[in-house]
Amino acid sequence: MANLVKHKGGCHCNAVTWEIVAPSELRIDECNCTVCSMKGFQHLIVPKSRFTLLTGKDNLATYTFNTHIAQHYFCKTCGVQSFYVPRSNPDGYSINFRCLDRTNVARFEMEPLDGQNWEQAAGKLAHLSKE
Repeated sequence: MANLVKHKGGCHCNAVTWEIVAPSELRIDECNCTVCSMKGFQHLIVPKSRFTLLTGKDNLATYTFNTHIAQHYFCKTCGVQSFYVPRSNPDGYSINFRCLDRTNVARFEMEPLDGQNWEQAAGKLAHLSKE
C-alpha cells in the first residue's frame, strides 16, 4: 500500500478547513465537464473515512444539479468549493487539489478525465473511494 500521510486544506478565507489521509504521491483527475471546467476543479478522490471536516460545517452551502446525487459544497463567505461528494463516488469525497496544502505532497500526476462523456468515464473513478 502507498505511504499514507495527512494533508490539510480548505477554502480561500479558511472558514472551511479539512484534512484527508492519502498517499504522498497523488493522482489528480482533471475533468472537462462543464461544471468542473468553469470552477477549475481538480479531483483527488478519497474514501469518506479518510476525510475530516475540521471547521466550517455551518459555513457550507450546497449546490446540486441534474441527478442531484452529487453534493457540491462551497464556503458561504468566499464561495470556494474545496470538496464535494461526487456522483461517481458517493461513498467518498472529491478534494479540489487547488485547495490542498502541498506540504506533504511528494509528487503528483495530472490525468485528463473526459467528463463531457461522463457516463463512459465515471467507471474509471469508482475504485478511488474504496478502502
